[in-house]
Amino acid sequence: MSNLIFTNARLIDPEAGTDGIGWLQVNDGRIAARGEGKAPNSDASVIDCGGQCLAPGIVDIGVKVCEPGERHKESYKSAGLAAAAGGVTTIVTRPDTLPAVDTPETMEFATRRAQADAPVNVLPMAALTKGREGREMTEIGFLQDAGAVAFTDCDHVVSNTKVFVRALTYARSCDALVIAHPQEPGLSNGAAATSGKFAALRGLPTVSPMAERMGLDRDIALLEMTGAAYHADQITTARALPALERAKRNGLDITAGTSIHHLTLNELDVADYRTFFKVKPPLRSEDDRQAVIEAVRSGLIDTISSMHTPQDEESKRLPFEEAASGAVALETLLPAALRLYHSDQLDLPTLFRAMALNPAKRLGLDSGRLTEGAPADLVLFDPDVPFVLDRFTLKSKSQNTPFDGQRMQGKVTATYVAGQEVYRRA
Repeated sequence: MSNLIFTNARLIDPEAGTDGIGWLQVNDGRIAARGEGKAPNSDASVIDCGGQCLAPGIVDIGVKVCEPGERHKESYKSAGLAAAAGGVTTIVTRPDTLPAVDTPETMEFATRRAQADAPVNVLPMAALTKGREGREMTEIGFLQDAGAVAFTDCDHVVSNTKVFVRALTYARSCDALVIAHPQEPGLSNGAAATSGKFAALRGLPTVSPMAERMGLDRDIALLEMTGAAYHADQITTARALPALERAKRNGLDITAGTSIHHLTLNELDVADYRTFFKVKPPLRSEDDRQAVIEAVRSGLIDTISSMHTPQDEESKRLPFEEAASGAVALETLLPAALRLYHSDQLDLPTLFRAMALNPAKRLGLDSGRLTEGAPADLVLFDPDVPFVLDRFTLKSKSQNTPFDGQRMQGKVTATYVAGQEVYRRA
């Protein structure tokens, strides 16, 4: 591995909460030293950052790669290229494939494809129950041995409480992390929008924000019973935040995330039934969006994820109720997050605390930092360069992004994994 020294860089350190000009040296794939002022003399290759931002690479929990089963929507190669172009150096993949990643054999296939095709780090999650059907838990210990970093049924809520308790209890005995989707499944079944005047005027089937609160309340009660390690994949409503705050204050091993779409879009963006804005859970009110932004700022919500969900044209070009949920976001995660920076709602260290440091800490990784000895997984970006997003330029196989045609600000210049350049903007 070549040794590098980044000079004249605006170092974004989410651990120290600092943002200032300095230099950073990389030896053998790891951060060797950093400082302010003039960089020391070295035989390393010098990269003059020209005052651009240098931050830890994004660790993205909850990326859907459609292998096996739907490779036409997204492959490990296309997802890896999209991640690199978006400054994402580690993708944590979901098990909601066809078939689900619920056996060591399926996980071995996915891991082998990822290692062969993706230029970034890929860490797989496994299903919590067989087939994600909520009836029988998977072989958590064997799947851990095969490389699973967490266990989740994604948006299939385990409605059988006894099965969920057994899975949480077993996961605790294995020191395994369970990631759940807080939602009351009966209330949310068939919903396409959040209840309110806007959805009512458009005649859309809705779900109350209370469904998220009810799902989270149930999960918190079960955490008190089992003591398991738990992460809520998406908290998107103000109603759920007091319960989350109480659970943390009471010492439960609970963290929570939210998606970039719920931080930057609201229910009004659906406009005239625009299906690229149909995500799960549905987009919320502006009051909810502002409450979730404040929760990220305060640290109550720990992580920001892309919740990258590729869908082909055939599944999106349908009436709003029938269209598939989800949006691609690996390449748009950073520029969308920078909207919050440019509007003075979140500073860059806070953003990278939620996008890099906290996800890495939750998974027990040593990345997400600019400290000596950490992996040199880095993103160099210009936060100010303006552009209009054209979805057909995205590297994902699917281009179902709600940001198509929108004015955005901030582009990745280069991405490094273990000190090796995996992307450079032309």
